[in-house]
Amino acid sequence: MSVVFSMSKEVALSTVPRHVAIIMDGNNRWAKKRFLPGVAGHKAGVKSVRAVIDTCIKHGIEVLTLFAFSSENWRRPEDEVNALMSLFVYVLEREVKKLHKSNVKLRVVGERERLGVQLNKLIDSAEALTCNNTGLVLAVAANYGGQWDVVNACKKLVAQVQAGELACDDISEDIFNAAVSLGDLPAPDLCIRTGGEKRISNFLLWQMAYTEFYFTPTLWPDFREKQLLEAVADFSGRQRRFGHTTEQVEAMKGV
Repeated sequence: MSVVFSMSKEVALSTVPRHVAIIMDGNNRWAKKRFLPGVAGHKAGVKSVRAVIDTCIKHGIEVLTLFAFSSENWRRPEDEVNALMSLFVYVLEREVKKLHKSNVKLRVVGERERLGVQLNKLIDSAEALTCNNTGLVLAVAANYGGQWDVVNACKKLVAQVQAGELACDDISEDIFNAAVSLGDLPAPDLCIRTGGEKRISNFLLWQMAYTEFYFTPTLWPDFREKQLLEAVADFSGRQRRFGHTTEQVEAMKGV
């Protein structure tokens, strides 16, 4: 059993989530408060990424998925998008060896073609370097959208049906799940959104059918170990029923 220090009290965690997903929001507002350009907030947010990765490793969380860039983020000003792409390149060049040393396995999910040749080469290299690591799985969603993911899964299954590899009537929830991004991993147990907004913004729509949500006003560049552990402590106090009644859940615990 892990012990988390939250608000100066020891909180015993009976249930640590296997998979935590985070919508890293508030970078621009953090920068504006300091009269800085928006990209300064994104750069500051890299420190939060490092802190969260270290905390997940420390407390035995198996999978961490970070929403880095949505398919809708291309609508942002061109200079901000270009700065973000440059930041992705910088982080991959500077951080991957550290991740590998920490036994982290990196995966990037999303429609990668639009990310460009240089960035895709770096992603391929980073995934190849870390593919045999057995520690934390770090999934980064880049040019990702949940609706795109569902449509893409449908296309994969249609192609299999047309090729005679799969019968339409054999398509089940499990088969569909295997076709979406991260379908081979446990579904997210906990989704955290920083920055105070209360929506999922087209993130992991299929995968988060039974995910617990935690919203915090903390802006992403200010999010550190303490804030993550507070979210995990809140999660550990919830009862996850998956369609059962409270009495059924309690009875299953005794089995």
